Amino acid sequence: MSKMKIKPIGDRVLVEAIEDKEQVKGGIVIPDSAKEKPLEAKVIALGTGKVDEDGKRIEFDVKVGDVVLTSKYGGTEVKYDGKEYKLVSTSDILAVIESK
Repeated sequence: MSKMKIKPIGDRVLVEAIEDKEQVKGGIVIPDSAKEKPLEAKVIALGTGKVDEDGKRIEFDVKVGDVVLTSKYGGTEVKYDGKEYKLVSTSDILAVIESK
């Protein structure tokens, strides 16, 4: 496995969408183009952090490995090494999904 070479800058976070496993509803196969974009994603890498007015770094509310909910249309889609990722601002991360 190769080491991730995309390093976000500032308050951006690199996430990888967690695909919904269900592709058949009522016996009808739904094509990829008709599926909604997933909102659930895994945090892959963190940026350098946002800087406040006093020049201090603001810590991230998420960490690498967290599963998060992102806004539907936020961020920028990126393809790297045959995989699809999304670069989102911390403001596009709506929640962290905690495991039981």
